[in-house]
Amino acid sequence: MKVVKRDGKVAAFDRSKIMLAIRKANDAVEEEHRVTEEQIEAVVASIEKIRRARILVEDIQDMVEQKLMEMDKYALAKAYIIYRYTRALVRKANTTDDSILALIRHKNKDVMEENSNKNAVTAATQRDLIAGEVSKDLTRRMLLPEKISKAHDEGAIHFHDADYFLQPIFNCCLINVGDMLDNGTVMNAKLIESPRSFQVACTVMTQIIAAVASSQYGGQSVDISHLGKYLRRSSEKFAKQIEEEAGEAVDEGTKHKLVSARLRDELRSGVQTVQYQINTLMTTNGQSPFVTLFMNLREDDPYIEENAAIIEEILRQRLQGIKNEKGVFVTPAFPKLIYVLDEHNCLKGGPYDYLTKLAVQCSAKRLYPDYISAKKMRGNYEGNVYSCMGCRSFLTPWKDADGNFQFEGRFNQGVVSLNLPQIGILAKGDEKAFWALFEERLELCYEALMCRHNALRGVKSDVSPVHWQYGAIARLEKGEEIDKYLLNGYSTISLGYIGLYEVTKLMKGVSHTTPEGLAFALEIMRRMRAATDKWKEQTTISFGLYGTPAESLCYRFARVDKERFGTIEDVTDKGYYTNSYHVDVREHIDAFSKFTFESQFQRISAGGAISYVEIPNMRHNLEALEDVVRFIYDNIQYAEFNTKSDYCHQCGFDGEILVNDEFEWECPQCHNKDRARMNVTRRTCGYLGENFWNVGKTKEIKDRVLHL
Repeated sequence: MKVVKRDGKVAAFDRSKIMLAIRKANDAVEEEHRVTEEQIEAVVASIEKIRRARILVEDIQDMVEQKLMEMDKYALAKAYIIYRYTRALVRKANTTDDSILALIRHKNKDVMEENSNKNAVTAATQRDLIAGEVSKDLTRRMLLPEKISKAHDEGAIHFHDADYFLQPIFNCCLINVGDMLDNGTVMNAKLIESPRSFQVACTVMTQIIAAVASSQYGGQSVDISHLGKYLRRSSEKFAKQIEEEAGEAVDEGTKHKLVSARLRDELRSGVQTVQYQINTLMTTNGQSPFVTLFMNLREDDPYIEENAAIIEEILRQRLQGIKNEKGVFVTPAFPKLIYVLDEHNCLKGGPYDYLTKLAVQCSAKRLYPDYISAKKMRGNYEGNVYSCMGCRSFLTPWKDADGNFQFEGRFNQGVVSLNLPQIGILAKGDEKAFWALFEERLELCYEALMCRHNALRGVKSDVSPVHWQYGAIARLEKGEEIDKYLLNGYSTISLGYIGLYEVTKLMKGVSHTTPEGLAFALEIMRRMRAATDKWKEQTTISFGLYGTPAESLCYRFARVDKERFGTIEDVTDKGYYTNSYHVDVREHIDAFSKFTFESQFQRISAGGAISYVEIPNMRHNLEALEDVVRFIYDNIQYAEFNTKSDYCHQCGFDGEILVNDEFEWECPQCHNKDRARMNVTRRTCGYLGENFWNVGKTKEIKDRVLHL
């Protein structure tokens, strides 16, 4: 058996530790209350007979107490309980030494490799990771109710971002960058006035992004349409300058050409500033800001032409890439890009189709942008089109006191995810038992989410002035509490879910792509959505059902369940669970059918949803990509392309990076083996999962990677 300790670590079952604990309790009672060595052996043997692959240490201790009571050794059982309590006090004194020292010595691989965007060797990142270990430890032992911590350790739920729970900060947001640019802001106690040019606006925006990222733990999104007015300001400034310099000596046509030339330089420099600032600025947690640029051309936008030019330049620069230290153009991880498809640019003869064609080229080479269908989104969100947050969760529609919809300046309080396959495993095909346990687990998720919410109550604006006092979220006074932004639907809090495919297989024996499986899967989705709607009505907190894009969680849930329940065909044997509502990667389904099928789940999963399809050999298949983009506009709200895209940041090799004989990723050109210096993604099957080097170094894994 494997024993899960209180800190989540797993160790081999050691019978001697149980025997030692009972002997110590024996020493604390009178002779007549003691048990013999034979009785101690019998207690341990009864636990071993369970033969569970995985067991919590608390469950073992509960069994010991029960056995002692069955022997009528009540005084001894009491002494054992006191011994447990004393040991618990010792544990609460300090439990993080080993994990922190392992970080410093670069041996704590679970933590160091959890986030591929962080270089865990640098001092700045280590400082954040060390703080995270302390936070996780305190969260598990003292801040969360015991049943929530236990449910997390057992893989029933996942309490996201426990490494930041100790701090009074939230998950992700849509920065109100328009307000901050138009009305000014403050950073580091310095006033930043409204910019007078596009270049300065771009610089200020990136400084805002870095400041915001340093005081929250999730992603952020900015709508670049707010930059259009500043590009026009630059145009007007250049026109005035040339008029003053040249006067009547130069004709109007020449003046226009001079203004256009200067404006092109300003546009190029401004967008380059955004790209380079985001990729070179480091937040206080030791990584680049996790930011998304939202590119939406609205027909009623008075600066639509300026914004079209900005979008074009962003796409061109992303298509080119950014140079690494070797001078080789590579694909930057950030900013992530979202491109909105609407009637005027959906490749059906609209005036801005040229931008969409450029976006498709960019997707083919750089995997971004993602695509949002304005047509489908308006139908799902009361006529609105807006960006998801950096974590790909969507806010629910909310109106201010004047009845106007508002999305920017709003945020997500946190996420708890539900392990659906584990419920199916425990139900053993009994639907009545399944739905009863399902409702219990939903209530457990609700309690965990309320822990998230309650941790933010009473927080004062001083905790992050850029968020609460200077416009990113609000403009509160110093010392003012943020509570009014936690209630009445202003911010969201998210229920995530993993493994709809696997739970359907467990309960119905078929995929959720079959008629019988689909009916069951949709019922699960509707019940989860009904639960979030009920919680919102009860609390006024805007709960959202969120198709969690947590790739590493797909592996964690599957690993925990395999250790606990063993190998189950087409469930735990794969090593991962299918993310949210997605079609399993091994099902043969074309891109159009996959989008059509998954779109029905996106409507229910309004708190966050994205769908992926694989387009092989994308760089040489642009016509096929354009066909898919047209299809996206009419059929699905939010979608992304995947393909095989390996890249060595050391030498610029742009091909397929394979596993060497030591089961390590190795660039075939420069033989680089450093994970942090390679961009290895296995997207050929449409699954965007955790990098395979975190799975294990076995022949089976190697064969699977090479096969994919």
